[in-house]
Amino acid sequence: MAEDDEQLGELMKEALEDAGYEVNIFRDGQAAINNFDKSRFDFCLLDINMPGKDGFAVAKKVRQQTDVIPIIFVSTRTQLEDKIEGYSKGADDYIVKPFAMKELLMKLEVFRKRTKKMFSEDKQEFNLGKLHFSYTDLRLTGPDGELKLKQREADLLRFLSTHPNRILKREEILVAVWGKDDYFLGRSMDVFMSKLRKYLKGDPSVFLETIHGIGYRFTLPGV
Repeated sequence: MAEDDEQLGELMKEALEDAGYEVNIFRDGQAAINNFDKSRFDFCLLDINMPGKDGFAVAKKVRQQTDVIPIIFVSTRTQLEDKIEGYSKGADDYIVKPFAMKELLMKLEVFRKRTKKMFSEDKQEFNLGKLHFSYTDLRLTGPDGELKLKQREADLLRFLSTHPNRILKREEILVAVWGKDDYFLGRSMDVFMSKLRKYLKGDPSVFLETIHGIGYRFTLPGV
């Protein structure tokens, strides 16, 4: 949650936690952007008017990373133009302050059920040779110990793990993991692939190969 009103933020946090949610509050947009990739989030609740980066900038950054996480703007700005701008930046909903907390909780429940249904059949645990990958816990365990993955690293490794031993086109990976095929995201993907190669060294039989001009192939023995 990105909310610079300390009193309102604490009230919302308390109500959300009473409903069973775990909440991280950031008091400005830049802090929200900086922390987005460091943890696994299920929702983004964004104020618009904030110090540094505003809520629109935060939403834009989130949507560059994923099209899956629901974004809800919670703002005092009531003009139609503001709402249109919010939706154009990737918002799934827009709530005007002041609002009833019950309304926000009901909206979150709708999005939670929708997301749960979307991922209900997705595999969460993988045996990768001598390595074990838990997508749920964002952990990769092997002979050399345990490694905590960032969310984007885990998203990418899960996609590779569910499509082993075949050539995957660059655009196919980008759309599946980042939500869009974009040149700059492609550069970012290559960096993440290099990191995954280092993480997978615990079992040389598990190999991430670059297929030049096409994409990648994740070689997984026994599959």
